[in-house]
Amino acid sequence: MTDDDPVATLIGRARRAQTEYATWTQERVDATVAAAGWAIIEPERNRRLAEQAVRDSGMGAVEDKVSKNHRKTLGLLRDLQGVRTVGVIADDRTRGITEIARPVGVVAALTPSTNPAATPANKLINALKGGNAIILAPSPKGASTCALLLDFVHGELLKVGAPVDLVQQLPPPGSRAMLARLMGQADLVVATGSRNNVKAAYESGKPAFGVGAGNVAAIVLPAADPAATAARIAKSKTFDHATSCSSENSLIVVEAAWERLLVALRSEGGVLATPAEKASLGKALFPDGRLSPRLIARPATEIARLAGLVRAAYQGCRFILVSEEGVGPQFPFSGEKLSPVLTVYRVPDFDAAIAQVQRLYDYQGKGHSVGVHGASAAQQLRLGLELPVCRVIVDQEHCYAVGGSFTNGLPFSLSMGCGTWGGNSFSDNLNYRHFLNITRIVRPIPERMPSQEDIFGDYWRLFGK
Repeated sequence: MTDDDPVATLIGRARRAQTEYATWTQERVDATVAAAGWAIIEPERNRRLAEQAVRDSGMGAVEDKVSKNHRKTLGLLRDLQGVRTVGVIADDRTRGITEIARPVGVVAALTPSTNPAATPANKLINALKGGNAIILAPSPKGASTCALLLDFVHGELLKVGAPVDLVQQLPPPGSRAMLARLMGQADLVVATGSRNNVKAAYESGKPAFGVGAGNVAAIVLPAADPAATAARIAKSKTFDHATSCSSENSLIVVEAAWERLLVALRSEGGVLATPAEKASLGKALFPDGRLSPRLIARPATEIARLAGLVRAAYQGCRFILVSEEGVGPQFPFSGEKLSPVLTVYRVPDFDAAIAQVQRLYDYQGKGHSVGVHGASAAQQLRLGLELPVCRVIVDQEHCYAVGGSFTNGLPFSLSMGCGTWGGNSFSDNLNYRHFLNITRIVRPIPERMPSQEDIFGDYWRLFGK
């Protein structure tokens, strides 16, 4: 390692800043968090970030990114308000345990081009709440937006007297070697984005949180209100032109709900492709069997035009529906599409719907989440007990609900753990607790040793000694 190594320089600055920051009171830390939040929420800056993100990445919609930057950050700040992350955070006299929050140190954060402002903001705010420094490693297409965000953040940090080196960015264009050095020298790695990035994080030799692949399916049952369900699905699927890994990729529609739902989806701007149109769309969307980068997160009308879909219905369509039966690499529409293209499967009943989702997730998306519309409490529970998912989203706009919403109790986040099903070490939404070490003071308490009868009594009575 040479003295002029840019990664070593970043790490050195981050450590010096974090060493000072780790001595701050909760009140000063909370002011720093608020400063970082205002850096992105302030309306003029928010719009500049959204416009630059769409211009430089070629993905998404400006107004939706403005909304996402605002909602995700405001929701996160709500989650963090009043939460203690400095000093003693819990004191259980009965158990004799006092918990003390401690920073993890320097965080290396890999962020995607699909959300080049909202995701870095979410991670840096969580990191700052825990008393940490953070170095962002954005994707190449998101680097310029991330740099602009950091300019805004640094300006706000100066207002509260916080070291600007608490939040830094790997200088573009970067390289895999630089990224590897960054992860290797950081104390914690958090990775959102491509599977390669997540794999690299896990192989860095440092503790790492990575996310699983998205390929969300939503089940629609006969009890679902077709108009309300179609409106939710359309809103979720078209938001930011489906940049989110939490947007529905497949609908599993029970037979008795099929006709009414299709009518409702058409009324929301959906167009069902004919078999010939499906073939043309497949060639455009999956050239050489892989998702085309030029069609990711583009408007449905543009995708239709590039695919040669000339029917008048496509001129004003919001999303394209594709009927499918198979699952797997030979059926590319069964995978994640990151575009306003929605695959629909028709099944006879709820049991068949569960089986279809299982097949989809065995191919792609295991661990993430499943949506359901019109399910009873018993059916909702079955999904949670039987499917390999960390979240069951009931009667909601899926891409809004999964990452936290003002109408559900999940933490606001843009990084969703998928558990061991998705190859991840965590199964909840990435939140401030993942950016903390907890030290426990353990004191003696009155002995609570059970007798053998307490432990084995029921067993003995059933099976003997």
